[in-house]
Amino acid sequence: MEATTLLIFYAFVFIRLLSIFISTGNERKLKKMGAVEYGKRNSAFLVLAHFAYYIAAAIEGGRRGAFFFDAISFAGLGIYVFSILMLYYVIYSIRHVWTVKLIIAPASHHVLNRSFLFKYIKHPNYFLNVIPELIGIAVFLHAWVTLGVGMVIYLIPLITRIRQEEAVMKEHFQNY
Repeated sequence: MEATTLLIFYAFVFIRLLSIFISTGNERKLKKMGAVEYGKRNSAFLVLAHFAYYIAAAIEGGRRGAFFFDAISFAGLGIYVFSILMLYYVIYSIRHVWTVKLIIAPASHHVLNRSFLFKYIKHPNYFLNVIPELIGIAVFLHAWVTLGVGMVIYLIPLITRIRQEEAVMKEHFQNY
């Protein structure tokens, strides 16, 4: 893998790690408020699957001799940039309740977001960030096997998370 591609991949990892630090900080604050975590095992599997996907894409891209200066890589980079913009918009929108885990704060601190994005797109973090992020990184690195096989594997805990989140939100918020 050429140096430019490797540098961009490391930037992808760094950007994702920043979101983990935000999540960890929010999680600590939420738990001090009395927040409760749901679906712990699935959350752990999602985090593991996310990093495994990154590693698989990097290995596959490296073996294929992934190079940066072609239309496919630029398309992947564009998809990835879109996904990260959406990630940080979601973080900004829901602020202190955003985590990579399924955590519900006490009612006094957990308010449903009714903005345009959340009103018209259910689970924007998953559909506008996570899925495009994984597609973007695989396309950027020309990691077609990772995209096909890895995405199918990743969708198992992601669909489980969405179902868990739906059930928990309906249980805690009457007007969800």
